Amino acid sequence: MPRFSVIVPAYQVQAYLPECLESVLAQEWTDFELIAVDDGSPDGCGALIADAARRDHRVRPVHLPANTGLGPARNAGIAHARGDYLLFLDGDDTLTPGALRAVADRLAATGDPDVLVYDYARTTWSGTAARNQYAHLLAEDGPPAFRLADRPALLRLLMVVWNKAYRRDFVQRQGLSFPPGYYEDTPWTFPALATAESIAVLDRVCVHYRQRRRGSILGTTGRGHFDIFDQYDRVFAFLDSRPELARWRPLMVRRMTDHLTAVYTARGRLPRDSRAEFFRRAAAHCRRYRCADPAPAAVDGAPPRLAVRVRHGLVRLGWHRPFRLLAGAQRLRRAVARHARWLLRRTRRAALGLHYRLQRRLPVRPDHAVFTAHWHRGYAGDPAAIEAKLRELCPGMRTAWVAAPGYEDSVPPGVRWLRPGTAAYWTALARSKYLVNNVHFDGRLAKRPGQVLLQTHRGTPLKHMGLDLQERPAAARGTDFARLLRGVDSWDYSLSANRHATLTWERVYPAGYTTLEYGQPRTDRFLRATAQDVLRIRTELGIPPSATAILYAPTHRDYRRSRRPALDPHRLLRELGPGFVVLVRPHFSSLEGPPYAADVPPAPPGDGVIDVSGHPCVEDLCLASDALVTDYSSLMFDYVNLDRPVVVLTDDWEAYRAARGTYFDLLRHPPGPVARSEEELIDIFASPAWHGPRSAALRATFRSLFCPYDDGHAAERVVRRVFLGDEGSPPDAVPLHERRPAPSPARARSLAVPQPVPGPTTAHASHVAIESPDRLETDRT
Repeated sequence: MPRFSVIVPAYQVQAYLPECLESVLAQEWTDFELIAVDDGSPDGCGALIADAARRDHRVRPVHLPANTGLGPARNAGIAHARGDYLLFLDGDDTLTPGALRAVADRLAATGDPDVLVYDYARTTWSGTAARNQYAHLLAEDGPPAFRLADRPALLRLLMVVWNKAYRRDFVQRQGLSFPPGYYEDTPWTFPALATAESIAVLDRVCVHYRQRRRGSILGTTGRGHFDIFDQYDRVFAFLDSRPELARWRPLMVRRMTDHLTAVYTARGRLPRDSRAEFFRRAAAHCRRYRCADPAPAAVDGAPPRLAVRVRHGLVRLGWHRPFRLLAGAQRLRRAVARHARWLLRRTRRAALGLHYRLQRRLPVRPDHAVFTAHWHRGYAGDPAAIEAKLRELCPGMRTAWVAAPGYEDSVPPGVRWLRPGTAAYWTALARSKYLVNNVHFDGRLAKRPGQVLLQTHRGTPLKHMGLDLQERPAAARGTDFARLLRGVDSWDYSLSANRHATLTWERVYPAGYTTLEYGQPRTDRFLRATAQDVLRIRTELGIPPSATAILYAPTHRDYRRSRRPALDPHRLLRELGPGFVVLVRPHFSSLEGPPYAADVPPAPPGDGVIDVSGHPCVEDLCLASDALVTDYSSLMFDYVNLDRPVVVLTDDWEAYRAARGTYFDLLRHPPGPVARSEEELIDIFASPAWHGPRSAALRATFRSLFCPYDDGHAAERVVRRVFLGDEGSPPDAVPLHERRPAPSPARARSLAVPQPVPGPTTAHASHVAIESPDRLETDRT
């Protein structure tokens, strides 16, 4: 007996059925049967199902002699099912990767409830995906299993069958079956939820609900949509047969009225000559099933809005023309509001432009400096390290940091927070002498005489940048290179980490700036942090004291719209066993913009997976980890300064190099062991290879090539040259063999254990080792 029976009815979906079946068969969880029902489809669905059954024994084909409709086809699948749980999937939809394992884990965690409700996302022909707007109702808080009366708001979810898993014996006990006709999900979904003794929720997108451009049943014009009245007759007949469910009648009336008006107002569903008839029947249904005292607030805690009550009242009274006028007025109001917002934005932009031009006529303030990084995503990177050192060495300098709303908490005390696009922001850009960024400021910035602009970049370049992207359209994505060069012409200084970076920046960003080959200021922290810093950060992140923490920090892919990670952290932990945790740090580009249907849902936290995507300081994450797993991220050039293991996962090296371009062959000159697949990565961590002698040798060579100036004093060199005007040669960097990076977590734990040794001198030395181990020769492992 399998754990799951996944039932897929198919009728005229031959273009989508292979993807649907493969999304089930490719699941990591394999304890299932796939019951594919050919509902007498005149196209190739039957042949596709037969072919899938020949290739995989888990596929159980069911061929119906004639088309029966979606409901009866599902019933045929149920009759053949043997699994503990029934899951339904339409032939043009797909399961997301890892969905079945997530469902199985949640069922086990909640005691095998009668019904498990999970989330879905609507996907469009363009590939974009939008999660269900009521996803917050699936929050996994409170009791793990409950009855519908405990969370009645679940009835606000779409009344569909394919976002739930049902115990098969519960379905048999309740005698649930699907009726024929359109909207067959409603007479199944409500009875299932209302009679379930235990319900659980899973806050995860498990189904991609395809919004077909043409050809879907609900998008077809015809009188078949009148079936909705028969379906609600069945719902209320069920309520009448169960007196104990009478409390749900008011809410079902509301749901029915909403559903009927949605069908009526949806374009293209009803033939024009049948719309008045549909409205009359909707009015009759609302009057027939209306309760004397609906008491909506007592049902779900939220009385309907006035507009909803008016709309429902018009339907109930059968006032067709006023209803149409109201619907038209609402559409007009939305259009007016949309144009008003557009006009307000244009007016505000013009006013700020005038304000900026006026501010540029006022004197430059020599003691003001403005910093920002990563397109205003918080206090981070080289600009943050330089700003902190500037306040230390030049207390009279007044610094400001530009951060978008939501990131203001990352700005430290004593630094003025500027919100981008405000009048204060434009005043600061117009009048501050020093401007520091690692990307670029607003394109409307016009640097004045007397202003100094420092470009710090975002690390040592592995991938192609600047003008080299002219030959990489997938990565350039419409970049205006003339505008790019106009911005480069405003640079006074370009910060470089090493000779490779210097040669690259001066070629791909050609201009008259001065290059400062001083190292990466953000890595100064790696040379100054103590054992107690390391242990404190691990405690704040919730890392168990003796666990090996792997920081997984991939970069984004220019050649893909989807953001599919190469590594499944849950699988890695299952294979490695206890004693490991994974800190998941996706690239910031993976956290913004519309999701796409090919995206893999982010791994939920828990079970050793710690989501650190919102942590403000990636340097802290590096200090807290025992090893780094990355692909082509510039973080590897930073991390090797800690002299800790790095493993490179290059499952798509050829595609990445062809699309983005790279400046050297990472496979020939890696900072540590290279894995070409997830399986190879697991093998590396299952053996001593990830921290063995060869790993150390590769890391040492990489450091010698790319980290000549990362000695803990890079920020000081920048401040003295740019802000304090020190024109002399910068002091020589500390040689590699003399540097003492922050101790690894294992070493930090040993240093934090006080040693019971006699004598005041030895005791004092022990105290120093705890407070500042990076200063001691004995700290080297």
